[in-house]
Amino acid sequence: MTEFKHIPVMLYEVIEGLDIKPDGIYVDCTIGGGGHSSKIIEKLSAKGHLYGFDRDADAVKVCLERFKNNKNVTIIHANYKDAPKLLQEMGVNKIDGFLIDLGVSSYQIDTAERGFSFLHEGRLDMRMDTEQDLDAFQVVNYYSKERLLDILYKYGEESNARKIVENIIKYRKIKPIETTTELKNIIEESFPKKVIYGKGGVSKKTFQAIRIEVNGELSGLDSLLKELLSMLSSGGRGAVITFHSLEDRIVKNVFKEEATDCLCPPKTPVCICGHKKSVKLVSKKPITAGAEELKNNPRSSSAKLRIVEKL
Repeated sequence: MTEFKHIPVMLYEVIEGLDIKPDGIYVDCTIGGGGHSSKIIEKLSAKGHLYGFDRDADAVKVCLERFKNNKNVTIIHANYKDAPKLLQEMGVNKIDGFLIDLGVSSYQIDTAERGFSFLHEGRLDMRMDTEQDLDAFQVVNYYSKERLLDILYKYGEESNARKIVENIIKYRKIKPIETTTELKNIIEESFPKKVIYGKGGVSKKTFQAIRIEVNGELSGLDSLLKELLSMLSSGGRGAVITFHSLEDRIVKNVFKEEATDCLCPPKTPVCICGHKKSVKLVSKKPITAGAEELKNNPRSSSAKLRIVEKL
């Protein structure tokens, strides 16, 4: 098995942005290999506490070992969308900061048998939680033509979706599409050769779309953010790292809405919605990785960090 290692994206910017209070309660909703969390813990006193969630059992195992000597750390194997409910069940109703890193870890991408990447041959899987039933094999082989088209358009923003789906349907009638390489070859067959050799990575959008569907990455993200923001104490901060425009749009819209007093249509003479802003934007534009990080970790190139502070 590949060693669980993941380079935390924009580590300095996240830690600075969270403005950590030594006695505070912090939540890392997607703890992964513990890169961001280890730096949060360094800034906590014995009174402070970090709760780390991850739906990947391998990540949980690694972090339980990594932080076994830290009495002020609690690691939970659960979907990050369940974090508010689980925290409240543990008696935690107020927090001083949260982080959500919505990226796929380097470990998940580079472990061939996890089936996330078209760069490594493995069974079509793509499950962040290996205990769930739905995987990429089922999506590719059993979803209807219409449903596959919808996923590729909606989650992959793939303009060549129709041709790709037609080829998937054609090949799966002969035999099940079982591996990442088989799917990659089918996708590449759907493009003119000059596009494949000219741009490369024509499989990226389709693989992203299937991964989002398998893991339900976008569903409920807006309500999760609102729940976490409601749990923040005054002066507490929330930070979210996104890696594609779909999830960034959700985060941007929630943060903008919560940082706005009135949500009535522009021409409404008097506010009737009664909405009051609950946060302020720490940075109006998303923070992106610097030149040095981009050189050392090319996967950070699409990352955007947004931070808000509770009023």
